[in-house]
Amino acid sequence: MFLIVGLGNIGIEYEHTRHNIGFDAVDLLSSKYNIVLSKKKFKGTCGEGIIENNKVVLLKPDTYMNLSGESVVEAVNFYKIMGNNIIIIHDDIDIPVGRLRIKTHGSAGGHNGVKNIIFNLATDQFVRVKIGIGQPEGQLISHVLGRFSKNDKIYMEKVLKVSREAVECILKNGVEEAMNRFNGLLL
Repeated sequence: MFLIVGLGNIGIEYEHTRHNIGFDAVDLLSSKYNIVLSKKKFKGTCGEGIIENNKVVLLKPDTYMNLSGESVVEAVNFYKIMGNNIIIIHDDIDIPVGRLRIKTHGSAGGHNGVKNIIFNLATDQFVRVKIGIGQPEGQLISHVLGRFSKNDKIYMEKVLKVSREAVECILKNGVEEAMNRFNGLLL
């Protein structure tokens, strides 16, 4: 079983912002595989289904970004999921818009949601699909909580589809294959 978590903030004011790209990616998986995200469980909204012949739980934490780990650890403990079967999808300001990077471990890189997940799981050994939102030109908070420009939206629609393909590849062929195929891919 795999746990696939999209990071973001709940509330209409945060929908489709840069910081909520993880929610958007999980919604895309949910839509393609008819996995209904309707259960209120693990301090989040989740649904169970099958992707690439693997049982999966899709989860969108309701804790707000900075406390995402509280939701993730509850699901991990309930299902007894190992680190290499946890996939966290989140935004990353150090990656340009239109690109993504897959990692298997490492620091939070300044991302408070990932930092809280590492703290709550007491490990950094989990898969991350990091979607680039680019560096802010002004304030960090207004950048990550802002919406994409018209030009960037075109790239983000493409990178969201690629993030879905990356998760499918992880589930079907393993994380190494996905890293070789998708890291550095320029859209």
